[in-house]
Amino acid sequence: VRRVEYNRGTLNVSSQGEKNDVHCFLNATVPIATLSWILPLSCRLKPLDIEFMKRLHEKVNIIPLIAKADTLTTEECYHFKKQIMKEIKEQKIKIYEFPNTEDEDDNKLVKKFKDCVPLAVVGSNLVFEVSGKKVRGRQYPWGVAEVENGDHCDFSILRNMLIRTHMQDLKEITNNIHYENYRSRKLAAVTGNGVDASKTKGRLTRSPLAEMEEERREHVAKMKKMETEMEQVFEMKVKEKKQKLKDSENELQRRHEQMKKNLEAQYKELEEKRKQFEEEKVAWEAEQRLLEQQKLDASKTMEKNKKKGKIF
Repeated sequence: VRRVEYNRGTLNVSSQGEKNDVHCFLNATVPIATLSWILPLSCRLKPLDIEFMKRLHEKVNIIPLIAKADTLTTEECYHFKKQIMKEIKEQKIKIYEFPNTEDEDDNKLVKKFKDCVPLAVVGSNLVFEVSGKKVRGRQYPWGVAEVENGDHCDFSILRNMLIRTHMQDLKEITNNIHYENYRSRKLAAVTGNGVDASKTKGRLTRSPLAEMEEERREHVAKMKKMETEMEQVFEMKVKEKKQKLKDSENELQRRHEQMKKNLEAQYKELEEKRKQFEEEKVAWEAEQRLLEQQKLDASKTMEKNKKKGKIF
């Protein structure tokens, strides 16, 4: 629980500013280092950079970095590093100190690291081919600024320090110094009269069990609030869906009624045309019968006349 509180406290400090700082984690819970990015926009540290590092240097190992180092010349980068280290010392900011060892070769490496602090790095997601090798870097008219080239920036030094040479030391300092100091302050705050000297005057501290119980109640209240909000959203969605279905049903019903009326009108029109056709048919048949009868009568008359002519 204390480690989680320690981790939350460290991350809360870093989230209050507008800096894009990177935390390197140990076991995904405790940050072992913070890479504090410094932009080369001016010749000195910004107030936000100073305030940020002051709030964090008692909680985690700080490794200052100069971002976008490819925008500086070698001389500008050198003077900028000197100015940053001067201001860090003046502000009494504690950054990560590379430990000396008994091995002479290791001491040479440590001295090289110390001389490069703050580390000037270049970042890029693009890959270019230089002298037959694929390298990551930034393309310029005069050539490529290579990320992993020690002559161009200190990225390789930073990578080696974090994951090869000094990771264990960063872990030990975090566990044995920063976390223990935090734990000591928390334990020292719980005094006989219950007053926490590190907090606001007159505010009473509580036992860890009381704090856990309060956190549990807050969590339960938060979950109930979230459940209520989700139920309200669900009910609203259901109402909207029902309304859409009702509107669709009404529209289908309206279309059905309209089609029914159209079909009835067409059926009525067809019935009228059929009746008219039947009447015309009956009239035509009667006319045909009359014509047939007239033809028959005419033929009979002609036969009678022929017979009379033969007699006379």
